[in-house]
Amino acid sequence: MLSLKLPRLFSIDQVPQAFHERGILFGYRHPQSSAAACVLSLFQMTNETLNIWTHLLPFWFFAWRFVTALCVTDIQNDSYSWPMLVYMCTSCVYPLASSCAHTFSSMSKNARHICYFLDYGAVNLFSLGSAIAYSAYTFPDELVHTAFREYYVALAVFNTSLSTGLSCYSRFLEAQKPGLSKLLRLLAFAYPYIWDSLPLFYRLFLFPGISAQNEAVLYHWRHTAMTLLASFLYSAHLPERLAPGRFDFIGHSHQLFHVCVILATHMQTEAILLDKALRKEWLLAASQPLSLLQIAAALLACLLFSLGNIVYFSAALYRTPEAELQRKET
Repeated sequence: MLSLKLPRLFSIDQVPQAFHERGILFGYRHPQSSAAACVLSLFQMTNETLNIWTHLLPFWFFAWRFVTALCVTDIQNDSYSWPMLVYMCTSCVYPLASSCAHTFSSMSKNARHICYFLDYGAVNLFSLGSAIAYSAYTFPDELVHTAFREYYVALAVFNTSLSTGLSCYSRFLEAQKPGLSKLLRLLAFAYPYIWDSLPLFYRLFLFPGISAQNEAVLYHWRHTAMTLLASFLYSAHLPERLAPGRFDFIGHSHQLFHVCVILATHMQTEAILLDKALRKEWLLAASQPLSLLQIAAALLACLLFSLGNIVYFSAALYRTPEAELQRKET
């Protein structure tokens, strides 16, 4: 009978500091795992297993929704639906990138950093996808014909570049200044979200306008609440901070953070779909849809800027002498 030998797991004091997670004492994979061992770990209970599956399974759900939307859309002629398709595509990219990052992050120290650089780039691509969809369907009535909306997507592109660079840079501070590293990364994710959500906040808290008073508002509220909960879990390291070692495999904050992020994306998708359907007549009469050139230029600029940041910081890992890296981690 065939038997499969699973890779050995390690405690926190058996792996380099770069792999340490606060409050997680056991379940670490070998810090120089092979790619095959990383894939095999998907079917072994480690402290990363649920981090992988809580984004890998939703990826297939979001991909199914995206393909379904493609099949029922006249892509060539229905320019009104283009922003929604872009958003749905980017909502597939970030969970796939995250699951891959968590899967292969134990191959080496540098591989760990590069995996998460790519993860940050995917998150920011999704941020831009959200901005494009918000610009097309979610803006409150009073802001549709303003300069704010005219430059909203362009500044969202700028934010993605700055956010990717800041989040990548924060990883170089983990060893010596872990608190500052976490703060910078949290800010790098928070401010693009705040910028993207400004028209939504105006709609929820100030004056939505007649066309924006619809069933989508409830989903926007749920999405906002779930995003705030996800942010809290990401920064607080609860519950594992209160009981180190008890949530190594199931229930630690990053797993809960992943679940909240996926639920937030689901609520956001439902809200945007409702806005797209219920406000279509008003939006088409009141404003021009984003052109294919505008959407393509925004996406291309985001990809180029983000990949530029990722390449730069990845190269910086190899420009730093190994001895210096070790000194910083001790």
